[in-house]
Amino acid sequence: MTETHPKLPMAGVALTAVGVAVIRAKESVRTDRLYDDPFAQLFVDAARRAYREIDGGIERWARLEEVADMFFEGRTVGVRLVDDRVAEAVEQGIRQIVLIGAGLDTRAFRMDLPADVRVFEIDLPELFAFKEPVLAAAHAKTRCGRAVLAIDLREDWAKLLGEHGFRPDLPTHWVDEGVLGYLTHEHAMHVVTTLTGLSAPGSRFGVSRFAVDENARPYAELKRLVRADEGADRPRTGLGADARTWLDEHGWRTEFRSWDDMVATLDRPVALHDPDIGVVIAVREP
Repeated sequence: MTETHPKLPMAGVALTAVGVAVIRAKESVRTDRLYDDPFAQLFVDAARRAYREIDGGIERWARLEEVADMFFEGRTVGVRLVDDRVAEAVEQGIRQIVLIGAGLDTRAFRMDLPADVRVFEIDLPELFAFKEPVLAAAHAKTRCGRAVLAIDLREDWAKLLGEHGFRPDLPTHWVDEGVLGYLTHEHAMHVVTTLTGLSAPGSRFGVSRFAVDENARPYAELKRLVRADEGADRPRTGLGADARTWLDEHGWRTEFRSWDDMVATLDRPVALHDPDIGVVIAVREP
């Protein structure tokens, strides 16, 4: 009998989800791990098998692992910081978590979230076509509620969110771990405008403010991995430098948390010594 594997996204931004799974799997085996993701290695194993079945796949997989290693220190700490913000939101009574560009995220499974919390995962259909069979084969179970929304963020995801039981009258914690940076500025702003309209008072949203040169390694290498149009003129992407101003003007109360302050207690040598790098935390005003 021929063994079959879940279909794996081989290009585009969905591919970055595999690289982050590599990072989470690597972190999970450390004795000083910042979190434990028992499903990350399952995604990695399934992805590796899929790569071996395509022409040039072994070389591409080696390249992906190399880029994951380049990003490991900062990205693995970033995962923990998002975990902390999710836990903080839940402690403050928020019971709706929406993952924008969920990728291979497993917080609904690996975090000890209360049963009355509902996690909504939004990502491309091809991403979930890979993710869900891996979780099903592992008999993965959640304590909290979980809804999968297989849709492009450039489409009407708000309507689908409502159809899956999302309640705009309740506070929501919105999680973006970088997907907005891959959308055009127009589409990224549309996403934030939409989630603003869906956010009851007390809702929370984090916007990263990282000043990096995307033409320098490892960012240039990551760009080559996920873009099929390398060398072409590309439109402006992400929310832009005035994102905090926009949030302040549209009903959010914002504060800035520097990267160095957030990582100070984690005992990892990842301080950047740049006070302008960090996250803008936005809370929806009454």
